[in-house]
Amino acid sequence: MTPASPGDERAAAAKRRARAARSLACADIVDALGRIHRHRAHIHDLVTPTPGRVLFGPAVTISFFPSCSVMMDPETHTFGALLRQAVGVEPDGGRGKVLVLASNGHRDVSIGGGTKLSLLTRYGLAGVLTDARLRDFAQLQSHPFAAYCSAEAVRWGGDVITPYQANVPVVVAGVGVHPGQYVFADDSGAVVIPEPDIDAVLDGAAAVGKEEAAFRAQVEQERTTT
Repeated sequence: MTPASPGDERAAAAKRRARAARSLACADIVDALGRIHRHRAHIHDLVTPTPGRVLFGPAVTISFFPSCSVMMDPETHTFGALLRQAVGVEPDGGRGKVLVLASNGHRDVSIGGGTKLSLLTRYGLAGVLTDARLRDFAQLQSHPFAAYCSAEAVRWGGDVITPYQANVPVVVAGVGVHPGQYVFADDSGAVVIPEPDIDAVLDGAAAVGKEEAAFRAQVEQERTTT
């Protein structure tokens, strides 16, 4: 039997983690991560045009910056160009990954919409997380990926902020995100998980869920008995 290649092993691990994540809740992951680390890793007050879809995968990042055509050439600092930098040159470089868009304090500005974000489907990304607004919620629902943001927007925001750097550490709603760290988001919020701890945190979150279920069952049994 031919031994599995490193690429095959990575793909198998990614599928296993994604399968495990679909059965977990954000709160349980936050609890499990909190048993390992004490830094803040959760993000709340998010909305989604894709309710019920779980967002999970390793992060690629784009950092936005206040628009200035003198300092940033509008022809090169485009969303498409920065997205290509973020996912890399490999054909499947973006597959299953989460695009994290950092507004750098401009949470009320639109950072993208249904047309621009359709590029995520081309590159096979799992979805997008941002602390800014997104446009075209109805259109985003038709795409296969998950999206989480601060609110819906109706106005284009390119005259306020511009894509500036790709795959750099960013801060999203007060939480640091490094490329390669894992992002999980559901309807209740989001959490960022250090890559070396991903398997321990997923296993820990499953254990937390079982503990909570057992406690609820015990309370119900005591209530019924009483």
